[in-house]
Amino acid sequence: MKLIVTVGMPGSGKDELVGVARSIGLATLKMGDLVRNEASRRGIAPNGSALSRLAAEERDKHGAAIWAQRALPKLIETKMLVDGCRSDAEITCFRHQFGDLFVLGIFSSPETRYERMQRRGRSDDGANLQEFFDRDQRELKFGIGGAFILADGMLVNEGDLTSFRSAARETLTRILAREA
Repeated sequence: MKLIVTVGMPGSGKDELVGVARSIGLATLKMGDLVRNEASRRGIAPNGSALSRLAAEERDKHGAAIWAQRALPKLIETKMLVDGCRSDAEITCFRHQFGDLFVLGIFSSPETRYERMQRRGRSDDGANLQEFFDRDQRELKFGIGGAFILADGMLVNEGDLTSFRSAARETLTRILAREA
């Protein structure tokens, strides 16, 4: 199995990368959807602080790699992209299960990410700059910095959407060609 795992801060472009991955035939799994689905199952509001609290509580109770462990049974295709890894423990879990793993970091500056998140208006994005910084701090506490350090490659997303999609398509195609 060829597994590509993404790591990036909220608003960096992970959703756009997922769209590109799907357009070239990759199956995808969004780690955030696992948290959102669990929140829905429990009747928890899908806002940023509630979702982060649920994710953190599950990590505290079951270990830092719990969301990766819960993702494993869903990874059934021969080539997949897992979006939104949050810690080095999650990457270690995936590396243990799949020898052919590529960790792809997606970077955008805080200013760029904040502007994007204000435009998209997702319920867990936060309503103001303080909530944006609070969310970044929660992500950093999960260990996303450690996951970034383990990235095998990096996409910088500071330009327009067309350029990012083109770079993403090129990068994913290059990663997939490595297996041949």
